Amino acid sequence: MRFSDKTALVTGALGGIGLACARRLAAEGASLVLVDRLAEASADVVTELLGLGAPKIIFTRCDVASEGDVVAACQRAMDETGQLDVVINVAGMMIYKPLVELTAADWHQLLGVNLVGAALFTREAFRHMTPGGAIVNVSSIHAFQTSPLVAPYAAAKAALASLTRSSAIEGAALGIRANAVLPGAIDTPMLWASPNVQSGAEVLEKGDIGYPHDIAHAAAFLASDEAAFITGASLNVDGGRLAKL
Repeated sequence: MRFSDKTALVTGALGGIGLACARRLAAEGASLVLVDRLAEASADVVTELLGLGAPKIIFTRCDVASEGDVVAACQRAMDETGQLDVVINVAGMMIYKPLVELTAADWHQLLGVNLVGAALFTREAFRHMTPGGAIVNVSSIHAFQTSPLVAPYAAAKAALASLTRSSAIEGAALGIRANAVLPGAIDTPMLWASPNVQSGAEVLEKGDIGYPHDIAHAAAFLASDEAAFITGASLNVDGGRLAKL
């Protein structure tokens, strides 16, 4: 198994893509640090992940935009497992407003969750990881092609792809890789909450829609030693949607 004897931290870990990543890593033997803003991980989730093969599950409530919370989450991983080998930054949020209605608070909130959180976890990974560590950021095809009402989200995801490249450059001297996965339309509550989808302004054909496990498989590959010569990359996982937009 690719993650035996490794500790992996996943943000946004209790739902959607984050939970799918946790399941994939658990099935390959990783000890897991589940990071989420929810108060606690359900017993069912913990039982499932242990049953899949995770030798240890740690849950820590964390606002990823809070520097103190991020530092504490990573320190807990070190205190309880003695290592931090993989960080997968999944936590994200959407605000649906036209640019003319967006406030400074809207921008700060969304950038804090979708960009600053990943930057803080990257910093802590650089401080704690040993050579061979890997960071995977879940960006979005909105980084390159976007739609109305989601300007802060698209801007944050574009910046996250850029942060990934910078992290790969600075992480090289530490033996740490950084890559990004760019999901397309994935079957999560965030997708179906989009007013663009609900109104029909954004048309989704059956083949356009992927599933959280599709992203988890890609993230696990990029985090694994099989991808040892891949860093600074952005991998589209979108069923070809971006190619035809």
